[in-house]
Amino acid sequence: MAEGVQAGVDDTVVVGGGAAGLSLAHWLARTGTGVTLVEAPDGPLRPPERTWCYWEAGSGAFEEAVTASWRRLRVHGPDGSVIESDPAPLRYRMVRSGPFERLVHSRLEETPGARLVRATVHEVREAPYGGEVRCATPDGRPLTLRGGHVFDSRPVRVTPPHRTLLLQHFRGWFVRTAAPCFDPAVADLMDFRVPQPRHGLAFGYVLPLAPDRALVEYTEFSRAPLTTAAYDTALRHYTGGVLRLGGFTVESAEQGVIPMTDARYPRRTGRALFRIGAAGGATRPATGYTFATVQRQSRAIAAALHRGRPGVPPPHGRRALAMDAVLLRALDTGRVDGPRFFTDLFRRVPMERLLRFLDGGSSPWEEFSIGLRTPVGPMLRTAAELPFLARRATGRSEESPR
Repeated sequence: MAEGVQAGVDDTVVVGGGAAGLSLAHWLARTGTGVTLVEAPDGPLRPPERTWCYWEAGSGAFEEAVTASWRRLRVHGPDGSVIESDPAPLRYRMVRSGPFERLVHSRLEETPGARLVRATVHEVREAPYGGEVRCATPDGRPLTLRGGHVFDSRPVRVTPPHRTLLLQHFRGWFVRTAAPCFDPAVADLMDFRVPQPRHGLAFGYVLPLAPDRALVEYTEFSRAPLTTAAYDTALRHYTGGVLRLGGFTVESAEQGVIPMTDARYPRRTGRALFRIGAAGGATRPATGYTFATVQRQSRAIAAALHRGRPGVPPPHGRRALAMDAVLLRALDTGRVDGPRFFTDLFRRVPMERLLRFLDGGSSPWEEFSIGLRTPVGPMLRTAAELPFLARRATGRSEESPR
């Protein structure tokens, strides 16, 4: 055996220790599939701690890693109007990447046939027995992992050809206020009481963790991200001029960019090589949410492998992708006013139904009903032109999916 080559062929190799890689490794281990999870070693290649949010009914598989959850959700219109609702049985949940990683690691340690490898992956390629992952260990030694199947969650470098590409880019502060300022029972999904950019839309986002603690974010849907200084200026205006928090300290910050696009991400790159998570199109184009889709996709992959039929199912239905493509184009062209569009949608559609729609769980009739509550003329005009628009490559790539 050559030095640094891992003998034998593992059932499955999962590349990447983000939400998608950790989730798939977890669900594979639960079905009894042998799995090796390859994560970057400590250092600059490991991303900073991130926040993932999703809505779910009941208790999920990762409840131990949930940092906070909210029964009531709120949207503020640009005119100051408020829409607040309890979308029961759904609850909005926050998961921090650190606790989620520790939980999955502990479960893998307790599962025979599952293991964690810390290494820097340089290449994933096909092999006669399936797939081969070429890595370097933390001390620089070469390491080759062999698998019957390889699932790669690393971000793609270039967004596939598309008709529309907006970026959801944001910066958030975890703040502690001098006096109680937040209602821990209510999360603000969209607060449009912020200055709007010339192109796209902007909103605030508040997830209270205690009466004096919260994650406060400034988010834009537009074509290019801002500088960190510009985000901080927007956050100072939002926390001071809109929320009127008074004195507070910033305990930590997070920042990211999520592509919102109608690009078609390939889920299979070889006979036994697959892409998962955002790299495989799991991010919902119209919202940027990824975590809940990753769980559905991971469970489906694990079940298929257990039956001897490997593959990655489409993360979103065709109807959902078609509707998202229309909305993205309508926002990008300015045919619909973003703040008014989303405010009216939350005002006119019961929140539980709207959240199921955004998660791909609505019926065709519900989708038709929701469509009637949007600006029908501009949306129909956009839908009519989409088939005639060429897909093009711009070279942009995703950076930090939620």
